[in-house]
Amino acid sequence: MDARTAALVRANFRSVIEAPNGPERLINAFYGHLFAENPQLRELFPPAMDMQAKRLMTAIGFVLDHLEDWDRAQRFLEQLARDHRKFGVQPGHYDLAGRALVAGFRTYNGPNWTRPLEEGWRDISILISASMAIGANSDTSQPYWEATVVGHRRVLDDLAIVRLQSESPIPYQAGQYVPVSIPQRPKMWRYLSPAIPTNPYGEIEFHVRKVRTGWVSPAIVNETRVGDPWLIAGPLGGLHVERDTGRDVLLIGSGTGVAPLRAQLIEMGRRGMNPRVHFFIGGRYPCDLYDVENMWQLSLSNPWLTVIPVCENESNPWWHPYPPVDPPFGMHRRLIGNLGAVVASFGAWADRQIQIAGSARMIADTKRALMAVGTPEWTIMSDPV
Repeated sequence: MDARTAALVRANFRSVIEAPNGPERLINAFYGHLFAENPQLRELFPPAMDMQAKRLMTAIGFVLDHLEDWDRAQRFLEQLARDHRKFGVQPGHYDLAGRALVAGFRTYNGPNWTRPLEEGWRDISILISASMAIGANSDTSQPYWEATVVGHRRVLDDLAIVRLQSESPIPYQAGQYVPVSIPQRPKMWRYLSPAIPTNPYGEIEFHVRKVRTGWVSPAIVNETRVGDPWLIAGPLGGLHVERDTGRDVLLIGSGTGVAPLRAQLIEMGRRGMNPRVHFFIGGRYPCDLYDVENMWQLSLSNPWLTVIPVCENESNPWWHPYPPVDPPFGMHRRLIGNLGAVVASFGAWADRQIQIAGSARMIADTKRALMAVGTPEWTIMSDPV
C-alpha cells in the first residue's frame, strides 16, 4: 500500500473515531453486513456485543498505526485469530469478515464514499483477513483450558485477587494477557493479565478491579467463589524484557496494570543475572498501591530492582476506612503527582527498554509525557488490547 492510500484510510478511520457515536455506527454496520451474509455467525458471539465493538476498533487502529511495521501488525493479527478460536470462528470466516468490513465503511460513509476509499479499505481488509486466516490455521493447540478457583481475596472494596488452578500448565509467557470466561457471565470473555508466571502446578493469579458499568468485573469481585470453574483461552500480547540488548529496563504500572509487570519481575527473580530495573507503581490514592510491599520485598533479594511508589493524592479517599501507612524502612517514600509526569521528571530514560501497563488513558498520557522530554517512541512498549 502506498503512502497516499495509507494516509487516506487513516484519515477516514480518524473521522470515525472523532464523530459522535461514530464507532458504534460503524460497528453496527459491520456486524449487520456480517450476520446478514451468514446469520449462524451470530450464535458464536455473546448476547451483549459492546466489548466486541471496542476491541474491533482497537484492533483496526493498531493495524493502521503499524502499516509500515507490518511484521508487528501481522503477529498481532495472528494472535487475535488464535484467540477467536474460543468462539468457534473458523479460518474460512475471515474472508467474509473482510468483505463485511469494507461494506461497513461504505455504509458509514454514505455519499462521502469514494473509489480511492473503496480500494484502500479493500486492501486493508485483505491484509487483515489473510493474516488472521494464517494465524487460525497455524495453531493446533486447544482453544481454551479449564481452571478452578482455589482462592478469592478482597484487597479493597472494589479489587480482588483470584487464584486458580488447572490440571495442566497454561502456556503463557510472563507479560502476556489471556481471555477468561466465568460461570456467572458465560460467553462474555474478558482479557486479564496473569500476575504470576506460568508454573508446573497449573496455578494462575489475576488481579481484578471492578468497573462500575461493567458486566464481568463486578461479578468477579463480588460473586466469585472457591470451586467456580473458569475457562482460560490462549495467551496474547507481547510485553517482555529483552536480555541480550545490554539496555536496562523502566516499568510503569498503575492499579491492576501492575500484574503483567510483576509477573515478569517474579520470573526474572529466578535468574542469576538481570538488567537493572526501575519499577514505578502508581495510583490515585495510597490504598491503590495494594501490591507495592510485595514488590519491595522482591527487591530486597534482587538488588537489580528498584521500586518507586507514586500517588496523585497524599491521603486515602473518605470512603476508605484506613489512613495511609508509611512505607517500610528502606523503601522509597511515596512521590506525589501524576504518574507519567513524575516518571518524566527524572529525564528521558532514552537508554531503557520501557513498558507501560494500566488503563488506556494512563498509557496514552504517560507516553505523551515521556515523548515530550525526548523519549524515543520505539523504546516504549504497551499492549493494544
